[in-house]
Amino acid sequence: MRPYLVWLLAIACGTTVANLYYNQPLLALIARNFQVTDQAAGFIPMATQVGYALGILLFVPLGDLLERRKLIVTMLGLTALALGLAAISLNLTSLTIASFAIGMSTIASHVMIPFAAQLTDPKERGRVIGTIMGGLLIGILAARVVSGFIGAALDWRAMYWIASGLTLALAVLLWRVLPQSQPALHLSYAKLMQSLFHIVREQPVLRDVAAIGALSFGAFSAFWSTLVFLLEQPPYHYGSALTGLFGLVGIVGAAAAPVVGRMADRKSPKLTATIGVIITTLSFVLFWVWGHVLWGLIVGVILLDLGVQTTQISNQAQVYSLPEDIHSRLNALYIMFYFVGGAIGSLLGAYSWSYGQWQGVCAVSLLLLTGALAVSWKGQ
Repeated sequence: MRPYLVWLLAIACGTTVANLYYNQPLLALIARNFQVTDQAAGFIPMATQVGYALGILLFVPLGDLLERRKLIVTMLGLTALALGLAAISLNLTSLTIASFAIGMSTIASHVMIPFAAQLTDPKERGRVIGTIMGGLLIGILAARVVSGFIGAALDWRAMYWIASGLTLALAVLLWRVLPQSQPALHLSYAKLMQSLFHIVREQPVLRDVAAIGALSFGAFSAFWSTLVFLLEQPPYHYGSALTGLFGLVGIVGAAAAPVVGRMADRKSPKLTATIGVIITTLSFVLFWVWGHVLWGLIVGVILLDLGVQTTQISNQAQVYSLPEDIHSRLNALYIMFYFVGGAIGSLLGAYSWSYGQWQGVCAVSLLLLTGALAVSWKGQ
């Protein structure tokens, strides 16, 4: 695993996963364009995350069965197509369907991560995964910055066209650079999928980290899917460009990823996962009390992304400590539950905003994080 390949995979993961998040700063623009309510527009990120969870479940296990480079490039091509369909959507329904397709096909990063783990010395695995996950989270956050500015300067459709072109270019680059892999299994697809149920039943570590990850990411998604509505109101009156800039603030927290990876190598990843949930909980306490003050939002976003990143890297370090021959399926199951939590969080965020505005969003998020803390402490 050469250093340049680690950084290339980090950039590729960030660029790929960004496709899931371009929609969030654009929701207010989309709602006005299609003349629908904020709550209706909230179904777009939910559909994306549901599609992503389903794509993870159906396609990522194929990384144990098929040649990984070909699988990565094929899925990137399908993502580019889905993004193009989103750009030509004529109404909210067609955009929601296209968003589901974007989510379902945007799974290449979670084939890349176990691919990298397979190529890495176990003693350095936490550091490598931390670097790649740092690129992934920075991609999530940078997506909001880029789409906010493009939405303000051009329109929301332009963002989807640009993303489609970038994804296609990435597919070509990875086809030329990535090494070929040898499949780890020789099973039928049906038996491969049946094995997922056995893995969930036989791996209590997976069940615990999946629950913690889903609940934490649910709170994260509730925040980011409603932030644009908060910032349109007094005292902020911000448009999509300024809303997207909050992604830059979160990069401060994401930059800690390699450090967290090294901590997980040296100490217990269960402990660092719990610390991550505690940091995320503190961010929502801050949002509740000082969310209508700019400095409160800024500090809260830094803590939120630091906490979620710490939990995510620690959880995945635990996942990759399990048997190597099932890594792709372990990753598929973990990320599927993770994004099911994100989809539920987006939906709960939209509804809690409708009924309780910002305080409602914070209350729902804190409830989710209380559950994550309960599971985390149980596993100590």
